[in-house]
Amino acid sequence: MQKPKSINVSKPTRYQNAAIDYYLGLTNSSYLHYGYWDALPSAGEELTLNRLRIAQEAYAAKLLSFIPKETKTVLDVGCGIGGNAAYLCVRGFSVEGLAPDAVQEERFMKNTGGKVPFYLTRFEDFDSSHTYDLVLFSESSQYIAVEDLAQGTVRLLSNGGYLLLADMMRSDSEYREGIFSNCHISRELQAALVKAGFNLIQTEDISTQIAPTIDLCVENFRTFGLTTIKYIADMIAISLPPLHTLGSLAFRRWLEKPIIEGLAARTIFERHLCYEIQLWQLLK
Repeated sequence: MQKPKSINVSKPTRYQNAAIDYYLGLTNSSYLHYGYWDALPSAGEELTLNRLRIAQEAYAAKLLSFIPKETKTVLDVGCGIGGNAAYLCVRGFSVEGLAPDAVQEERFMKNTGGKVPFYLTRFEDFDSSHTYDLVLFSESSQYIAVEDLAQGTVRLLSNGGYLLLADMMRSDSEYREGIFSNCHISRELQAALVKAGFNLIQTEDISTQIAPTIDLCVENFRTFGLTTIKYIADMIAISLPPLHTLGSLAFRRWLEKPIIEGLAARTIFERHLCYEIQLWQLLK
């Protein structure tokens, strides 16, 4: 089994990873993705974790609808904790997963029943003895440079194989700093794939269908997260006033801005980003 190299992780990516940990704790799901709200909630309707889990299952089905019928082998890059891999495996695909996170590996093996091979490595360092019919990036493309993604996928695909990519992308190239700024600029990603020899077969913007998940996470953080933070701060203020003073200073310096930004995630998403599913084929 390959060992991951030390990775220099950018601040936006660390924010995203923290959000993933929060999201996983919130949902207790086998999926890490935003889901696909096929039946959109009406204005003022309560968003529940049960509905999110339904949306996550619908997302896996949505991905399946993009996979060409002749596909047999799939490499799930940034496979998370195995939700998509398990879904595809049950439906007859030969799936392999890849991620550089040992904690995710443990959850992946549990969620797939140990039936799906897992490679503990970065995509950039992955070297396979065989090729695949389809390489899947489900909310993992943003962690890989566009050139590495394009050229690495070419190397791993069989002749005429497919790249299925589903992720947030920056539709606004001027958005360069903030919680979503590690997402690729859409036109830059597409240019890299075309240059590498890919042809876009099918695309769909599902921004509207993933947005309720952003609302749900923000709602829960506002209700439970901020309330808990305030309670802890009040307890410290009563028992250890000097520590509370230092904590308040630290909060204003390092935490206040990302928290405010996180609470505005829906607005930021709508102004600067989109979420697309794209199916590309490597030209023969």
